[in-house]
Amino acid sequence: MDTQLLIDNLARSAKDGATFERRHPTSGSVVTTAAAGSVDDAIAAVDSASTAYKSWRRSAPSERRRILLKAADALEARTPAFIEAMAAEVGASALWAGFNVYLAANLFREAASLATQIQGETIPTDKPGALSMTVRQPVGVVLSIVPWNGPVVLAARAIAYPIVCGNTVVFRASESSPKTHMLVAEALVEAGLPAGVLNVLTNAPQDAPEVIDALIAHKAVRRINFTGSTRVGRIIAQKAATHLKRCLLELGGKSPLVVLDDANVDEAVKAAVFGSFLYQGQICMSTERIVVDESIADEFVAKFAARARELPCGDPIKEPGCVIGPMIVKESGARLNAMIDDALGKGAQLACGGYADGARMPATIVDHVKPGMKIYDEETFGPITTVVRVQGVDQAIATANDTPYGLSSGVFGRDVTRALAVAMELEYGSVHVNGATVQNEAQAPYGGTKDSGYGRFDGRAVIDEFTELKWLTIEPSVQQYPV
Repeated sequence: MDTQLLIDNLARSAKDGATFERRHPTSGSVVTTAAAGSVDDAIAAVDSASTAYKSWRRSAPSERRRILLKAADALEARTPAFIEAMAAEVGASALWAGFNVYLAANLFREAASLATQIQGETIPTDKPGALSMTVRQPVGVVLSIVPWNGPVVLAARAIAYPIVCGNTVVFRASESSPKTHMLVAEALVEAGLPAGVLNVLTNAPQDAPEVIDALIAHKAVRRINFTGSTRVGRIIAQKAATHLKRCLLELGGKSPLVVLDDANVDEAVKAAVFGSFLYQGQICMSTERIVVDESIADEFVAKFAARARELPCGDPIKEPGCVIGPMIVKESGARLNAMIDDALGKGAQLACGGYADGARMPATIVDHVKPGMKIYDEETFGPITTVVRVQGVDQAIATANDTPYGLSSGVFGRDVTRALAVAMELEYGSVHVNGATVQNEAQAPYGGTKDSGYGRFDGRAVIDEFTELKWLTIEPSVQQYPV
């Protein structure tokens, strides 16, 4: 698979003709050869978006809606291509790839519905005969940076929401999923998005710092949305702050599933399996900690481990029905193995699974995890989760909150009133009572607290992220002033 840059709706090579390769994490074979954009290419992309903004900002809401609805259909029509590209580039199963396309198409349609919801309000005023009101206006060029792990839906939200608000977008695709991300752009071009409204850059990994620095520093770029690690998110925020540019950051997570003493264990196990092992646990809201009351812990762990052992492992290129595919890079295995060694050395126990072999790892559960173990605090981002045993509701809440992250969480309990009370105490951007931590709906605001970032994608809340609120008054033509 080969990909180029997309500028002014035209596929083009990098200015100097450079390319880079995305290799399969286990076989090492070349999967995609992509254009390695330079700083010059980045500036060209922003200049194109800046020019397009002058007309796009004045486009009718019905026009934006029409394009996004057509893009949703075009995206769905590419489902087989997405499944093929995601299997090769990021080790995704057909289930995860199809789910991505489904979510992204729904997101495009939800974004289309926001076209006529970008509204201001009238404000009471003490000035006789005057009209005071607010209006929301687009901000300009938006820089969008997303990762490889949910490549279709994360790209869709980073593109659709800014453009429905009247902005133009420079989309910096992931080095690990350039073909997948380019398929998203192709759907929008096919839908009739005018030239320059969306420009797509890819760059070699070693060139990322200088390319992104140039994008953030460009005067035309007025908003930055970044989805990725907390470490890189801090760097992005710091660089943006020097230019007084606002960010929307959706960063790392250590999502807990709290299983109270009255929980339906079988249902909690279903949610734990789905949340922990979907796409090898490489989702920002994957269930990385299961906080379970010790009175039911033995039953829960036994049933959870039994289900986890049944999950088929393999290479989704050859076995599309497998659940556990390879991790994104072989280095992930060594990192997770070090966490397992540390945890076992401090008293934890393996309930199922075991050590990774490079990028390959079975579904793994580490039981009896406690503070002081690396795996208790650090994001794992692999097919491995932990069980932390607690006594009572208060300790469950304290343990669930004992993390710098605050993205997603879940609570299981038959007494819904009590479970809701627990949910209200959890310091997370989303809490699901009797549901998995991995959930997303385009009409509901999504984002984190604490080290998981700030701002919200999805729902009407996203309008605030990509518009400026302006106070506007219309006053009588003749007035009296005190001086």
